[in-house]
Amino acid sequence: MMISVKKLTRKFRKSRDDKFSLPTRDDPDLDGSRPMDTQEQEELVRSLEKMLAQQSIQWRVVFAALLFCYAGFLIYSIYQQASFPWELRYHAYFMEEVDSWIIISADWIAVLACSMAIVGMLYNSKDHRQWIWYSCSAGLVLAVFWLYYMLRLPKFRWDIIWLPFGPLSGAGICLYVDHLLAESSEEVRKLRGYMYAYKAN
Repeated sequence: MMISVKKLTRKFRKSRDDKFSLPTRDDPDLDGSRPMDTQEQEELVRSLEKMLAQQSIQWRVVFAALLFCYAGFLIYSIYQQASFPWELRYHAYFMEEVDSWIIISADWIAVLACSMAIVGMLYNSKDHRQWIWYSCSAGLVLAVFWLYYMLRLPKFRWDIIWLPFGPLSGAGICLYVDHLLAESSEEVRKLRGYMYAYKAN
C-alpha cells in the first residue's frame, strides 16, 4: 500500500515539474498510455484515501485488541496476587525482595500503560500519539523497576523477561504502527496536493 502511494506521489510530482502535464497511463500499474483526466485522478486519490482509512482502522483495532488481551492477563495476575499472594511463579520469584502490594501496584501501572496505548491507537484526534508516548514512559519506568529486582535475584530469570519489556514493547510497536500509518496518510495528502496544484495551473 505505502509503496504504491509513493509511486503515485512521485508520478504526480514529476507531472507537476513537467509544466503540469497530465500524468499518463504508461506506468506498468496503470492501463494504456493516454493521460489521466481530472476525474480519473480524483477517483484514484479517493480510492487510495478510502483504502488507507480501512487499513488504518483494521491495524489499529488489531494492535489495540492485543494490548487489551495483555491488560486482561495483568488484571488476572493482580487478582491472583491479591487473593493468593505469591502463588503465581513469576511473582513468587520476588517473594524475598519486595512486598506484595508493590507487585500489585506495578501490575496496575502496566494495565494503565496498556490502556493509554489503546486510547492512543483508537482515539481519533491530533493528540492520539501523545497517549502512546505516555504509555512508553510508563513502560520505561516499569522496565527499570522489574530489571532492578530481577538483577537482585540469585539467578537471572529469562522466563520472566516479559515483565520488564511487555508494556514497553507493546507501546513501542503501537508507536511504530502509528508512524507507518501517518506516513501513508501524508503520501496520500501530497498526492491530492499535486492534483490541486495541477488544476490551479
